[in-house]
Amino acid sequence: MANKGLQLLGFTLSLLGLIGLIVGTILPQWKMSAYVGDNIITAIAMYQGLWMSCAFQSTGQMQCKVYDSILQLDSSLQATRALMIVGILLTVAGLGVASMGMKCTNCGGDDKVKKSRIAMTGGIVLVVGALCSIVACGWFTNQIVRDFYNPFTPVNTKYEFGAAIFIAWAGAFLDIMGGGMLAASCPKGKSSPKYPKSSRPPSSSKEYV
Repeated sequence: MANKGLQLLGFTLSLLGLIGLIVGTILPQWKMSAYVGDNIITAIAMYQGLWMSCAFQSTGQMQCKVYDSILQLDSSLQATRALMIVGILLTVAGLGVASMGMKCTNCGGDDKVKKSRIAMTGGIVLVVGALCSIVACGWFTNQIVRDFYNPFTPVNTKYEFGAAIFIAWAGAFLDIMGGGMLAASCPKGKSSPKYPKSSRPPSSSKEYV
């Protein structure tokens, strides 16, 4: 029962992590304009995401523009895009594999050990997908920090962390926690019982007169 509950908890956390990864990847608020320097008060806030850049005005109107060409993007943004997509695809695949091996499902046959190993495989795939997302978020975060503290970066083009990158971080950590629980739910193989050797000599069937 405890193993079944651990699988359900791991699957739920991984599913929530997948939602966080998808939402974080779609949202354009990966980095937002930093209010530093003399010009602190501004009527327009700039946001940049993986797929588009947006301008939010003080009147409440937001205008977004999708990036025209992939080749015009810098290498860090392209790598973050690729790693996030790979992480989402691996998470979906891991959830599919894990669902076939969970004890509460009828897929994967009736062999409990085989089903647990399938669930463990799904958990490992989930952990790999979460690691891809963590690397992507860490890469993008490092680029924001480097550009912010670069003295040659103009003040009006400096950015800080947006809300979407925190959502992606949270989704990745939920994903890795859920995958770890699923990977740890595999039971140990049953070892054959070992009986102590008898020290008594074999009895003889011959009768002596």
